[in-house]
Amino acid sequence: MNFHYTARHVTLSPDLKAYADKRLAGLVPFLDPSTEVDVILTAEKNRQRAEIQVRGKRGQVLIAEDGHDLAAAMNEAFDVLEKKLKKEREKFREKKRRVGREYRAAGPAEEPPDLPPRVVRVDYYTAKPLSIGDALVEFNLRKKEVLMFRSEEEEDRWAVLFRRKNGSYGLVRPE
Repeated sequence: MNFHYTARHVTLSPDLKAYADKRLAGLVPFLDPSTEVDVILTAEKNRQRAEIQVRGKRGQVLIAEDGHDLAAAMNEAFDVLEKKLKKEREKFREKKRRVGREYRAAGPAEEPPDLPPRVVRVDYYTAKPLSIGDALVEFNLRKKEVLMFRSEEEEDRWAVLFRRKNGSYGLVRPE
């Protein structure tokens, strides 16, 4: 890991540098070995600013805090950076765990024992005789997949009306 310090319009005292080194040493477990960290301290009239830029394999993080005292601004910036790095690390871990769960779930599933087919009784029919036009109206009102009805021309014959995949209607009349 490489640490770089920059001071703009302010002198970097040994105490501030030692404090920054101590705080950065605490962040080492959250950072990759190839990470670059820039600590930029700036003074402008009544405002003291501490910026911390972290560039690594997983991306870039920029934290900037302002205050009346440079040490306080640095402290706040390091606190925010620590929270952010912990959160990113936890998200990375959780992402790796989710991928492992998905692989286990996608493995060969146990096949259920062969059970006889289950028959469920439904009432997708109408007992009164209907013409094809009336059957279409009834079919659209019920919003079902299939409608069985008695044909108006031949009351003892049943017909089945169904919706096809392309949106048109199909009609089945037994011969």
